[in-house]
Amino acid sequence: MELADEITIHAPLDKVYEGLNDIAILKACIPGCEALNWTGENDLEAKVTLKIGPVKAKFNGRVTLDTTNAPTGFSLTGEGDGGLAGFAKGGADVELFADGDSTILKYVAKAEPGGKIAQLGGRLITSTARKLSKMFFTKFEKIMSGEESLPEDDDTGETAPSDSVPA
Repeated sequence: MELADEITIHAPLDKVYEGLNDIAILKACIPGCEALNWTGENDLEAKVTLKIGPVKAKFNGRVTLDTTNAPTGFSLTGEGDGGLAGFAKGGADVELFADGDSTILKYVAKAEPGGKIAQLGGRLITSTARKLSKMFFTKFEKIMSGEESLPEDDDTGETAPSDSVPA
């Protein structure tokens, strides 16, 4: 399955890039995210609960960022294990383009589900992935534009290790 989209975020490119590396912002934007933590300079661990059709599962996942093209682009790869519900692995390439006071974010994401969730059918999985993606980017755009603030009870307060975010 492959998803691609382009969105305009009403914030400067450097602020958008910082937001994409901020644990508190990401945790607030990822649907069903219960925990998100840095485990290394470019490595994250996540716990996410998702419902895909009739299957609800708690996924434990790992994500690795490749910031070689920062701050105008980066790639990520990851995998999540949902126990009996199955697993998913995939990645995404993100590009950022300055557009005046705004930033255009383009992404191409690929995912490969396995186990019980893979048996649900491509249409259901693809429509759920599109819905979750839209939820993430809608929330991200609102936070980046200042239209919405982070939840007060978020106790992570962590950003990327300072040496992993290029100046």
